[in-house]
Amino acid sequence: MTDRFSDAALVVAGHGSTVNADSAAPVYQHVDELRRRRLFAQTQEAFWKQEPYLAQVLRGVFARRVFIVPLFISEGYFTEEVVPRELGFCRNGRRDFPRTQERGGQTFFYCGPVGTHPGMTDVLLARAGGIVEQFPFPRAPKPAETALFIAGHGTGNNENSRQAIENQAQLIRARQLYAEVHAVFMEEEPRIIHCHKLARSKNIVVAPFFISDGLHSREDIPVMMGAPKAVVAGRLKLGQPPWRNPTERDGKRVWYTAAVGSEPRVADVILERVRQAASGADADPQKGF
Repeated sequence: MTDRFSDAALVVAGHGSTVNADSAAPVYQHVDELRRRRLFAQTQEAFWKQEPYLAQVLRGVFARRVFIVPLFISEGYFTEEVVPRELGFCRNGRRDFPRTQERGGQTFFYCGPVGTHPGMTDVLLARAGGIVEQFPFPRAPKPAETALFIAGHGTGNNENSRQAIENQAQLIRARQLYAEVHAVFMEEEPRIIHCHKLARSKNIVVAPFFISDGLHSREDIPVMMGAPKAVVAGRLKLGQPPWRNPTERDGKRVWYTAAVGSEPRVADVILERVRQAASGADADPQKGF
């Protein structure tokens, strides 16, 4: 792996935010880890909404090959229009742009987003299993005694918004590890607010399929799951997680994880996207589903 990419640069592209520092945290986390491994000649973060900006980052990247991996959950507006436009891969919002481009003696590879990669199944399982092991009171239930809910945003404006979540639910269901596996959404049916009624199992694990612990995963979803808004705000103000694990709700025992984007295994999914692009397999960003 070191010899194969020692001539290459990696750019991890994120959304970023000028008002929420947590938005960029997973990008920095995984870039730091990949720098530590010394696999690439250069490893760089870049953002749409904060410095270093996507529109400028490639000016400082001089490797012969450059791989850009979007740290986003789904195919859609950001990964198919905003990020490639800012990087100069396409103009006028076109989605049929070449994902491998030659410019000034360099070859640029635009990879698929991490969220649609099959490797995210192991990321989700690690996140779900880890929260129960961390907070086993009164004992850690087995997956076969537990309903797993993968929580996403969902939107009627973009059908791909829910596809990555539903695909992961299907893949985990096929492994027959959990008693139940459900995809639930903030803005589409089935909704997160109904997870207690949907679960037949007494034990529930809810994993937000988001990159960062922002407003949705830290505030909106806990409130949808039944936590009083004032309690969530109070815990966050004290620097505590928004949800006390586990919590009894409607006769269910509920564990709630951090967003999947900060799971350490995501760094390996980024590398898999690079390997796919280098082999030509990432021409189809949904490859693997």
